[in-house]
Amino acid sequence: MNMKFKMNYIVGDIGNTSTRICLLNHKFSIIKSVIFDTKKIYKKKIFKNILKSFLKKKISSKILFSSVVPSGFKEVKKNLKNSRYKVIEIKSLNIKKIIKINVKKINQLGSDRIVNAIAGKKYNNCLILDFGTATTFDIIKDGVYEGGVIAPGVKLSMMNLSNSTALLPMFNLRNSQRKYGRNTKEALNAGFVWGYEGLINNIINKITSKWKMQYKIILTGGYAKFFKKIIKRKTIVDQNITIKGIARVFKELI
Repeated sequence: MNMKFKMNYIVGDIGNTSTRICLLNHKFSIIKSVIFDTKKIYKKKIFKNILKSFLKKKISSKILFSSVVPSGFKEVKKNLKNSRYKVIEIKSLNIKKIIKINVKKINQLGSDRIVNAIAGKKYNNCLILDFGTATTFDIIKDGVYEGGVIAPGVKLSMMNLSNSTALLPMFNLRNSQRKYGRNTKEALNAGFVWGYEGLINNIINKITSKWKMQYKIILTGGYAKFFKKIIKRKTIVDQNITIKGIARVFKELI
């Protein structure tokens, strides 16, 4: 088949902090990606300009989103209302055809966590840690989504502490902490690095000890590479796992 006749696809993930829009090729692999602050989603024509930047003639008229910001998704639909594109959110599809979800109320489960689980299903048994606005731990056992854990997000916790105090500054985490702090920023760094090191390793241990099996541990999100160095188990970083999950939903359900 001539390459010019092969279809391309657009998918996106609207998160509380950032939004990512990707152009996929006919094999559903990422060929271009745009990331911006979610608060910019309400600016006029932002999505139309992104679509123009992809510069592909053969693009499917259907765009699939994972969204945890209902007002943001609504804004995208409004902006593209009179265009050729039909905007779809993954929860409007029959996701259970792809993965069994063993939770009581699927409507309370974030779309990003669902697509992460769908992408992680190929490992059969895995634990996905997503360092986003919240730090989430999602469990896939025997190919079934079993639920997970939600902990405070690293950056949000840092910002809240700084904004709620008169004298504690905002700072950037460093993983070279070797001793307790001798100034305010070192003390803050020690608290967050050691605090989250304990939190993350403890939650991993509690989850994995329950079933006594080997889990593939996948890290994604802003602090994935940072905490990979202090997690006591073997892990892999995959910053595309959410988009891979959305792509699989597109491929199998649209």
